[in-house]
Parts: sequence; C-alpha cells; structure tokens
Amino acid sequence: MTTKKTAGNADTERLPGTREELMALHRATRSRRNAAKHGSPEHADAIALIGRIEIEIARLERAMDPPLV
Repeated sequence: MTTKKTAGNADTERLPGTREELMALHRATRSRRNAAKHGSPEHADAIALIGRIEIEIARLERAMDPPLV
C-alpha cells in the first residue's frame, strides 16, 4: 500500500488486499477527514478515499464463503 501525502490523488492510491487492513485504513482515513477543515482539499480527498475503501470492503465481503452481506 502506498501512503498518500497530498490532496487530490485518492483515486490513485493503491488499497490493501485484506479486510483487516482495509478496516484499519478506513479508521485512519476517518480520523484524517475529521481533523481536516470542512470543505478543504484534504477533507474532500479523505471522503473520496473512504468511499473507495468501503467499496473494496464490500467486494471482499461478497466474495467470502459464505458472503458476509
């Protein structure tokens, strides 16, 4: 996984491959979003990354046997 340092590149960050790692990244990204000024590029970038993480978590959960969802 790469670590994003600048705003605006949430779409290019590679996400981890396990549910546990994704959940940890989700928690860290929520904290980063909450610490950022509302409406700032950092805030928007964190929101976009949270969305990508949630989609990946859902994809992994659907692929589990039995699915979690």
